[in-house]
Amino acid sequence: MSAVWLVIGVQAAGKSTVAQGLAEAFPRSVHVRGDQLRRWAVNGWVQPGEGDGAEARRLLDLRYRLSARLADGYCEAGFTTVVQDNLYGADVEAWLGAVAARPRHLVVLRPRVEVVAARDAARRAATGKVAYRPDGSTIEGLDRALGVVPGIGLWLDTSDLTPAETVAEVLARADEARLDP
Repeated sequence: MSAVWLVIGVQAAGKSTVAQGLAEAFPRSVHVRGDQLRRWAVNGWVQPGEGDGAEARRLLDLRYRLSARLADGYCEAGFTTVVQDNLYGADVEAWLGAVAARPRHLVVLRPRVEVVAARDAARRAATGKVAYRPDGSTIEGLDRALGVVPGIGLWLDTSDLTPAETVAEVLARADEARLDP
């Protein structure tokens, strides 16, 4: 049976690794990386915090709509679809509301702020990828934004868990993540 799983959390919370592991646990599955939709744009994409705020918001909404449509399309074809993205507050409810496929699951990865900072530093050293810039979003700010997500789904403090342990915990507690009867 196909289903939709949405995995969210701040940058460097482990969304990509956990979502990939979760997708690998199902016999027919797809892993949709929300940020990849932005990367498909060759020119003209405006990120939040860069340039025209209204245009950045319009494009962020486009990204969310497209990932919801992808989830529905893959589910319709019989695939369990794991979508990972940076969604906060009302955007989480809007995304879930845009998905027609059932059942839907929500997993919120919420390691402690100092753990995210250490993971981000290690990732930056290994890959050069910079998630947090002095003039942009902060770990603390995004963690606060994550805290206003409605109290639905499965919330995990993954500070002391490996990615494999996190996936195992998600699967063991799938009923808590499930939003639909």
